[in-house]
Amino acid sequence: MSTDKDTTVQDEYLDANGVQTEEMPQNEAQSTDGQPVDSEASAEKLQQELADLRDKYIRLMSDFDNYKKRTSRERIELIGTAAQDTLTALLPVLDDFDRAQNLTDEQKKTDAFQEGIQLVYHKLSNILQQRGLEPMESTGQDFNPDWHEALTEIPAPTEALKGKVVDTIERGYLLKGKIIRYAKVVTGK
Repeated sequence: MSTDKDTTVQDEYLDANGVQTEEMPQNEAQSTDGQPVDSEASAEKLQQELADLRDKYIRLMSDFDNYKKRTSRERIELIGTAAQDTLTALLPVLDDFDRAQNLTDEQKKTDAFQEGIQLVYHKLSNILQQRGLEPMESTGQDFNPDWHEALTEIPAPTEALKGKVVDTIERGYLLKGKIIRYAKVVTGK
């Protein structure tokens, strides 16, 4: 049994020959089971789904923002304490220098003092090498602008030293294979 309203709606989807041109929307006339559709209930359901999705989106964005803040805070903390193990390893060397500084002038002139300074220097070098620090060997090497910083150029004392490093003013260093300080050198021309 159909009403005039249902017939009118159905007629809108028929062309002049009576062939259906479009599929009739389910919510305009009846549902798939033939019952009338309540558009208000459908709209409420869509609004609820939209609210749920919006809530999930906001929570997800909040979680992501908290993650970014937490990782940023952890990175700053890590940078602040990254040198702690190296500095802790250097404290005995600092203690040795304090003891050497407290010696009298007479004690500083002895051979034992010079030997002690050499031992402290080797202790410091070993600690730094264990942490990945490597000194660059420059004197006698070919001048390389990627590794050396030329402070001055002098006439080469021999033909073999032309274009090479004649003297190293300040040693260069690598940290785990990466240059952290270029060698300051004098080159021969």
